[in-house]
Amino acid sequence: MNIKNNLDKLYIKYNKKIFVHPDPLEFLYNYRDLRDREIAGFIASSLAYGRVAQILKSVSGVLDKMGSSPYAFLKNSTLSSLGKKCGGFRHRFATDENLSSMLTGIKNVLEEYGSLYACFLRGVGEKDETVLKGLEFFTGKLISGSCGSPGHLIPLVTKGSACKRLNLYLRWMVRKDDVDPGGWDKIPPSMLVIPLDVHMHRISRLIGFTNRKQADMNTALEITSCFRKLAPEDPVKYDFALTRFGIRADMSIDDFLKRVR
Repeated sequence: MNIKNNLDKLYIKYNKKIFVHPDPLEFLYNYRDLRDREIAGFIASSLAYGRVAQILKSVSGVLDKMGSSPYAFLKNSTLSSLGKKCGGFRHRFATDENLSSMLTGIKNVLEEYGSLYACFLRGVGEKDETVLKGLEFFTGKLISGSCGSPGHLIPLVTKGSACKRLNLYLRWMVRKDDVDPGGWDKIPPSMLVIPLDVHMHRISRLIGFTNRKQADMNTALEITSCFRKLAPEDPVKYDFALTRFGIRADMSIDDFLKRVR
């Protein structure tokens, strides 16, 4: 049985909302308005590193302060009020100044473009095959409007890192199925890049999608090209299901590998 059949079985079985918790993606389900959801998603993805319990605690703490509408909260905030709201925040390497700076960058993008989506679209070219040019423009606007340093909360695509959290954010916002809520519907899922971390890198090496030892952007693009051969219109389709390995006790990567080899 080939790898695509096994990946499709994995997708059908595990790509369901009941398997999302604990995952920062779950916060996006609380917002029906796209302008709120895209802000909540960016915050959740920017903090998606470290222990999952701490990630959920940090994201929840930030979003709770923003009330029912992150969009309205940022539109009505000032630089001073954001600094006060973020006071005392810390998430591993991220400080309250980093968070305040990032939120200021989002606020300024909203004022210039109306939404994060509109800003991202401005950076996407008709001939672009991936989202990387859009990401470069998008993060550049966020950083230039941040009035400080967001630190690693907003990675730079130009530095060559895999930008896992940014690509994870785009998966949430672009794809629409039982797990990913979507909303950025003018960006085709075919342009997405796999959110590459150490776990997905290990899985991809085990199934023969890369021999590269460094989990950087070049590796992410190589792995994405392999998934694109299986699902040309949706190369990150299997990301959520595959990343359940190591999280769920009923999933064995060894058993999966036996079926695909």
